[in-house]
Amino acid sequence: MSLAILFTLLCLGKPTHAGEWFVATDGDDTWSGTLAKPNAGHTDGPLATLNAARDKVRQHTTKEPVIISMRQGVYALSSAFELTAADSGTAQAPVVFRSYPEETATISGGRELAAFHKLTDANILERLPASARGEVWVTDLSREGVVDFGTPTSAGTRAELFFDGEPMTLARWPDEGFVKVQKVVGGNPITVHGITGDSIGKFVYEGDRPERWKAETDLWVHGYWFWDWSDAFQPVQAIDTGARTLDLKPPHHNYGYRNGQRYYALNALSELDRPGEWYLDRTAGRLYLWPPASPTDHRIVFSVLPTLLRLKNASWITFEGLTFEASRGTAVTIENGTGNRISNCLLHDIAGWAVSISNGTNNGVSGCEITQVGEGGVSLSGGDRMQLVPSGHYAENNHIHGFGRIFRTYRPAVGIDGVGQRVVHNLIHDGPHNAIQLGGNDHLIEFNEIHHVCYETGDVGAFYMGRDWTARGTVIRHNHFHDIQGPGLHGAMGVYLDDSASGITVFGNVFHRAGRAAFIGGGRDNLVENNIFVDCTPSVHVDARGLGWMRDHVEAGGVLPQRLAAMPTSKPPWSERYPRLLGLLDDEPGAPKGNRIVRNISVGGTWKNIEKIAEPLVVFEDNWVDQEPGFIDAARFNFQLRNDAPALRTGFKRIPIEQIGLLPRSERSAPPPRP
Repeated sequence: MSLAILFTLLCLGKPTHAGEWFVATDGDDTWSGTLAKPNAGHTDGPLATLNAARDKVRQHTTKEPVIISMRQGVYALSSAFELTAADSGTAQAPVVFRSYPEETATISGGRELAAFHKLTDANILERLPASARGEVWVTDLSREGVVDFGTPTSAGTRAELFFDGEPMTLARWPDEGFVKVQKVVGGNPITVHGITGDSIGKFVYEGDRPERWKAETDLWVHGYWFWDWSDAFQPVQAIDTGARTLDLKPPHHNYGYRNGQRYYALNALSELDRPGEWYLDRTAGRLYLWPPASPTDHRIVFSVLPTLLRLKNASWITFEGLTFEASRGTAVTIENGTGNRISNCLLHDIAGWAVSISNGTNNGVSGCEITQVGEGGVSLSGGDRMQLVPSGHYAENNHIHGFGRIFRTYRPAVGIDGVGQRVVHNLIHDGPHNAIQLGGNDHLIEFNEIHHVCYETGDVGAFYMGRDWTARGTVIRHNHFHDIQGPGLHGAMGVYLDDSASGITVFGNVFHRAGRAAFIGGGRDNLVENNIFVDCTPSVHVDARGLGWMRDHVEAGGVLPQRLAAMPTSKPPWSERYPRLLGLLDDEPGAPKGNRIVRNISVGGTWKNIEKIAEPLVVFEDNWVDQEPGFIDAARFNFQLRNDAPALRTGFKRIPIEQIGLLPRSERSAPPPRP
């Protein structure tokens, strides 16, 4: 069957062949799954659940596409919807789960709460701030059918509350931002890279706010305790209001604690002091909320399930035009199989990742909006590194924003590992740490627009990878990085090749106000070519850390030689694909050799920052620096070059800027609107 015919079938709103069933919130699993909505006296119509639809598919034997259309409404799951090899389609006859045309079906892992009433318990009211008394509502979760209250902070089990599709804030102080550790007093001093701290979580706080926390039984703090690229939630063990100290419960943070670092307190009933905050007494099962509006006639959802959709060993299954919401962990997991796709869906109000794809081949996420996720957006992992066989997984044409909402670091919009993943035509913005984080080989990062990320962290990159000589072959091409700034120690980078990352091509990108834009942290054999840098500080950085503070990691016994030894670099295909790894250990492995910076344009800001010892090892050729390059309209941020642009004389190739970002799409190919 041709793709055109399949597309026609997907767009029709009535049964067209034997392999089509319908699901509705007022359906019945004993019915046949026809489109007709049952009226009084009818005994047939759509099914009620996805499980019943799955069973219909399993019984289907004809070799034609299968379509499950879900009518408008919320489908609250009691457990994750699971598909296996028995549910697979084929390339010619895929299985498609979709929203009915011009309607939106929502797959939810939450429970709608409807029994709120104004709080009148005098003992609880007394613990609240004066401003909250008379404003807080309460419900008994056990009477609402919820028996698993989850945890306040753990990944995969953190329960959340949503009001009309917006996540409510677990009661905290301060209401926004952070306060600072005044002085660490744990008693076990440490020094790392010349910075002093303490390995024990005990510190002096400023002011007297913690005096109101004495009655809290499950108080937590969340902070960047030592480095501005590593956050952690920690339970409070004791508060000494006389000494003004907070004592955190072991195990302590693996990096330790130091003066001046940022934190806030959370999960405190005594801090429920503004609209949009909530608190759950997990002993009594009572949930307290200061709602943004009266709970009457508003949809309030408490997340229950850890996962919504799980595909394992299944192939050629598509989920299209659906909304996924309210999972405590990763909403969708795809393991093994081939040809599976999450297409034109909205994934939001999720405490974990939106989609995780591991192993298998040619599985992907396309055309989706992913927002308000507690961890990352899309995780892609697969392929055979030993044989350098690509997986072909992809994240394409997605709008990913508001990621890292709860767990702030190393939860990127797209995380990549293995061999041969593609990340193309995505719009990524508003995340506190990395936008794209990479490991493995031969990936393609192309035509993405990335902005306003790294906004809460330091020593961070919009694109980030590091500490592995063998993670080579990735191409970062024709992307637009702009408005990237990290307030923490060492700031933010556009493309951050950290700790000897090597063998990467950075070609034809636009960097505008992107911090230290192209950053080579001691690595080898990297190519930075044909890029445009505007107002970056600097445009290019190269250092020789492998000859300095990082020497122990690159010499015998260090982590980089260990990772090198783990790969079959002396045999094909490695020896043919990456010949420069042969003999690396005999060629000053800590020296940043083989890096080439050629035919770039740099305007405004500063051009380069090259460590003195690295300067003679780096090739600079035909770069156009601080001269008028011939932009069409730089004042309006149009950095395309005119046909007569002087910079073209260097051999610079025009960048297809007009193709960067999301591809145009029709109403039918767009994800559902956010509620």
